[in-house]
Amino acid sequence: MRFEIMRLDDVDGSAVDRTVVDAASVNRMVQQAAAIGQRIYIRPAESPAS
Repeated sequence: MRFEIMRLDDVDGSAVDRTVVDAASVNRMVQQAAAIGQRIYIRPAESPAS
């Protein structure tokens, strides 16, 4: 499964950067964000249409 991770603006909470990662990478991304106090939003990435 893949997840979309959005880095959020500190002022208004809008998404300023997006990346799609596999499930194994989510924990690493969360740890990195927590280490620097970055706000992120994580959701399942949409599957490409068949």
